[in-house]
Amino acid sequence: MPDISDKNQVAKVVIFGEEYSVRSSDDHEYVLSVAEYVDKKMRDIAAKNKSMSPNKIAILTALNLAGELFDIKRKSGDDLSEVDSRAKNILEMLDKKLSLD
Repeated sequence: MPDISDKNQVAKVVIFGEEYSVRSSDDHEYVLSVAEYVDKKMRDIAAKNKSMSPNKIAILTALNLAGELFDIKRKSGDDLSEVDSRAKNILEMLDKKLSLD
């Protein structure tokens, strides 16, 4: 997925009951699909851990998604540096979001 943090179009998405404005140069439907995927992953984790806070669900989801990226990169034989960078960006964004709550 392209980096969606510094682009020009804004899409409103809902993830785990929260609305976010996401800037992207990608097609609006693509951004919605990505958001729906993240939302589904969070809901899957929440269904298995009913007493877990939304913050912990978000962290576990980020870890699971980063794990998926690492697995794909490992299987394709590509360098993991880009995946590592994206995973760090996701975790930094989550840290900022969680510190605001």
